[in-house]
This record gives sequence, C-alpha cells and structure tokens, in this order.
Amino acid sequence: MDSELNRKLLEPTEEEGEKLKSKIWGESKKLWIVAGPSIFTRFSTFGISVISQAFIGHIGATEMAAYALVGTVLLRFANGILLGMASALETLCGQAYGARQYHMLGVYLQRSWIVLFISSLFLLPVFLFTTPILRFLGQDEAIAEVAGTIALWLIPVAFSFIVSFTCQMFLSAQSKNMIISYLAAFSLSIHIFLSWLLTVKYKFRVPGAMISTILAYWIPNIGQLLFVICGGCPETWKGFSFLAFKDLWPIIKLSLSSGAMLCLELWYNTVLVLLTGNMKNAEVAIDALSICLNINGWEMMISLGFLAATSVRVSNELGRGSSRAAKFAVVVAVLTSLAIGLVLFVFFLFFRERLAYIFTESRQVARAVADLSPLLACSILLNSVQPVLSGVAVGSGWQSIVAYVNLACYYLVGIPIGAVLGYIFHFDIKGIWMGMLFGTFVQTLVLVYITLRTDWEEQVALTRQRVNKWFVPRSKESNGNTQNA
Repeated sequence: MDSELNRKLLEPTEEEGEKLKSKIWGESKKLWIVAGPSIFTRFSTFGISVISQAFIGHIGATEMAAYALVGTVLLRFANGILLGMASALETLCGQAYGARQYHMLGVYLQRSWIVLFISSLFLLPVFLFTTPILRFLGQDEAIAEVAGTIALWLIPVAFSFIVSFTCQMFLSAQSKNMIISYLAAFSLSIHIFLSWLLTVKYKFRVPGAMISTILAYWIPNIGQLLFVICGGCPETWKGFSFLAFKDLWPIIKLSLSSGAMLCLELWYNTVLVLLTGNMKNAEVAIDALSICLNINGWEMMISLGFLAATSVRVSNELGRGSSRAAKFAVVVAVLTSLAIGLVLFVFFLFFRERLAYIFTESRQVARAVADLSPLLACSILLNSVQPVLSGVAVGSGWQSIVAYVNLACYYLVGIPIGAVLGYIFHFDIKGIWMGMLFGTFVQTLVLVYITLRTDWEEQVALTRQRVNKWFVPRSKESNGNTQNA
C-alpha cells in the first residue's frame, strides 16, 4: 500500500522533470540555431582583425602599437556606433517576425541602411584626422604617425559595417544565419592567404596587410546582399521600397539609444588603451594590453553570439505574445553562457604567457601579458553574463535604460577607480584594469536586478504597441516597391 502511494506521489514529479528537460532541450536548440552560426561568424570577423594585427606585429613593434591604437580606439569607436545603431533593427525585425509581420522586415532593413550610411559620413573626420587626434590625446609621436596612415586604409572597413551588421541582424531574426557563417569562413581563409602573400612573400608590409583586410570585410557583405536580394528571403524581402524613407525619426531615436547603449560598453576598453598610452614604456604596455584585449575579444565573440541569440529569442517570443517563453529563454541563455565562461576562466588562468607568442616575438611583452592574465580571466568570466543581459535589453527594446546604466557603472564608477589605482596607487595597467573590472561587475549586478524585476506581461503589451505603431499593410508596402526581388 505504501509503495503504491509513493509511486503516485512520485509520478507527477517525474513527469514534471521530464517536461522541464524537454523544455530546456527545446529552448537550447532554438538558442543554438542562432547562437552557433552567430558565434562562428563573429569569431571569423574578429579573426580578420587579429590576423591583420599578427602579421603587422611581425613587421615591427611601432606598427603593431599603431594598429592596436587604431583598431582598438578608432575602429572600435566606429564599430560601436554602427553596431549599436544597427541593434535597433535587431529589436524591430525580431519582434515583427514573432508577430508574423514578415514583409515589414525588408522595410526596416532599408531604413537601417539609410540611418547607418548617414552616421558613417559623420564618422569620416575621425579617420581623416587620426594623427592630430592621437597627438592631442598624448600618444607617442611615431605611433601617431603610423596610426594616421593605417586609419585611412580602414575607411572602407568602417563603411562595410553598414551592410554587415544590418544583414546579419535581418537574417538572424529569421534564424537564417548559416549563410553568414559560410561567407565568413570563406573570407577568413582568403584573408590568411592574402596576408601571407602580400606581407611575407612580396614584402608590401602595412599596405599589403590593409588591402587584404579590406577585401576580407567586403567579400561576405557582397554575398549577404546577393542572398537577401536574389531570393534567399522571399517572405521578408519584397524589393526596394520608397517606404524606407517614411517614419525614419522613430527608427533614428531607437537607433540612437541603441548606439549609446553599445558604444558606452565597447568604448570602455578603448579608454583602458588610451590611459595606458600615457604611461612609461607605452609601446610595451600597449602591445601587452592589446594582446590581452584581443584574447578577451575572442571570448567576447561567444558572448556576443549569445547576445544576438538572446535578443532574437526574446524579441520573437514577445512578438508572438508569450511572456513565459521569453522569460525562460533568458534563463537558458544566461546559464549556458555562464557555463562556457567558467571553462574559459580556468583555461586562461593556466596558459598565460604562452598565448602571447601568437602575436609577438618580444619576451618583454610576453611577460607583461602573463602578469595581466588573472585580470584577463576575470574579464572573461564577467563577459559570459553581462552581454547576454544586454541581449535581453535589445530584444525587449530597453536600450535607453541600459545606456544610463552603462554610463553610471562604467564612466562614474569603473574609470575613476581605475585611474586612482593606476596613477595614484601606482598599480599601472593592473590598477586601471581592476577599476574597470569593478565597473563591469556593478553593471552586471544592476542588469541582473532589472531582469529579475521585469514584468514580462507588460513587455508583451509594449511590444504589441511598437509593432502595431509601425505596421504597414502589405498592399501599401507592395505599392511602395521600386522593384521586386
């Protein structure tokens, strides 16, 4: 009798356990469908910059420091603005796709092209006047001169972000990002070959590396455009439309708040490099720090892949009207990314100095990298959670709230503490990095609190308002087309 009673009491628990396992497995599959290709694509794209730096690093220490400054400061400045503004498209496309307003995705894509192109024009002076800007910021004269030349080569790369970011977000919202991965892999292979050919075999030095870099960024863009326009997305791309020029102001406002959110985050490491550039033996300090930030950047590609996947999952479920599914998607994404972060935390604590020789032949720089490795490992651990929570913000459309959080935690907490530890207490690079890590830790805690306190039913209602506000009936959208793809 007792065994029968126990069986009846246990059965519902077992059933609930099976349902939970099935639910987790189902959500994990949906997450990885977006996260897997997204991570690989970001690895490949980030790999272009790392490969360029590796080849330039073997040309000379000054050239490597100059490329590190331009890549980490100026290119990241442009990347932050354009990626941030493009993340508005991630919100709109994800929610519209979840609401089955498929034809609106193509209109949003074209509106985003217009906004990002105008933004890129405003960024041009930064690349044209790189040398005087770096001199004004107190950088070494020789490094500033070489950086000015490299910056001019990177102007086509900055414009490539317009197509790259928007097409990736347009395709990811539909879980059609495998094509992006194939193109990224092809581009990376070409870049390795061309970099060797132009810098090692034919000795074109910096110009050779930069020509290969430009081609590596534009090859996948051309492939993505052809895929979108030539029939790869028949439900969501209905041709070029004059409606792209309509209702631009709401898109611009959302893009600006998105840009502010992500820029404040991406520029955080930029400040770290600039503060390092004013220290003694700046060349070794910048080289060591740029190597650590490159390694950290590789890991960030995993987190940014989860950011994109979380954004897609949350926006799709909110657009579909399912608050519980959106909340569950957040939990699965955070736990998955954190587990990967813990593994990498342990890995980078063990490998330290040996990783530096991929980028440099200098023992002095390698020792400096080994000294910074514990901080690098801590950064990797924090980065496994924080970007995923930012993905929740993008998927929900909270970009403006997170922008204020980033401003307070990074620039009112992290940087001042880092400056005090680095310059007043003479911890140098370590002190600056420790302060900035503390800022990231505070920001992560705030985002966790905001996410836990979120009313997901209210988010569903807000999503419906946004989707309906910018909805264009299919008949009008068709009439506004200038051509059919």
